[in-house]
Amino acid sequence: MRIERHVGESPRDQDRSDHVAHRNLTLSDFFPKHTSAMRVEALTAFRRFSLSIVEMGLITGVLVRVFRALVLTHGSSSLWYLGTMMAIALVFVVGMATAHLANYPLHHWQWRAPAFAGIEIAGEMVASLFLIWIGREPNGTVRAHYADWPGMMTRALLIRGLVVVVWSLFLSGIVQLVRTRLVKEEADDPVAS
Repeated sequence: MRIERHVGESPRDQDRSDHVAHRNLTLSDFFPKHTSAMRVEALTAFRRFSLSIVEMGLITGVLVRVFRALVLTHGSSSLWYLGTMMAIALVFVVGMATAHLANYPLHHWQWRAPAFAGIEIAGEMVASLFLIWIGREPNGTVRAHYADWPGMMTRALLIRGLVVVVWSLFLSGIVQLVRTRLVKEEADDPVAS
């Protein structure tokens, strides 16, 4: 998105020229090999938020734990319902991890993905302690107690932590494949628009 406007150009003409400029984008524009090759655009609120690993991880953890508590206490007890709701929670965690990791080059992902998982689990466990304190944290069909907390942390770490790390490995493989295969073919294409 261009911010400057040419002399005598109306906002409507500016929008048309932006639209035409965006039509000629290539895959290398979306998957640059170096972050210095990326265009500078005004950041949206969510994009600014997604740059911080601590904020993304903590908010994700708190929201997932509160969602889990609501699902287990106010929903159906059928396996279909519980499985669907937990899948939605995992998709949310993976989406938030992806939104954060997409801001950085692949070689940063090897520490950012586990760090995101750790911070997300920390956020979940802080929310869990608060829910235990007010007597609202479920542990199966009963309310959780402080003695249940270490086991709940281990389960959360194994499930969500493993999912985030495995997802980031899968996603980095796809990004690398796109960069090496599709972008390389595009650069070798002799026909230029």
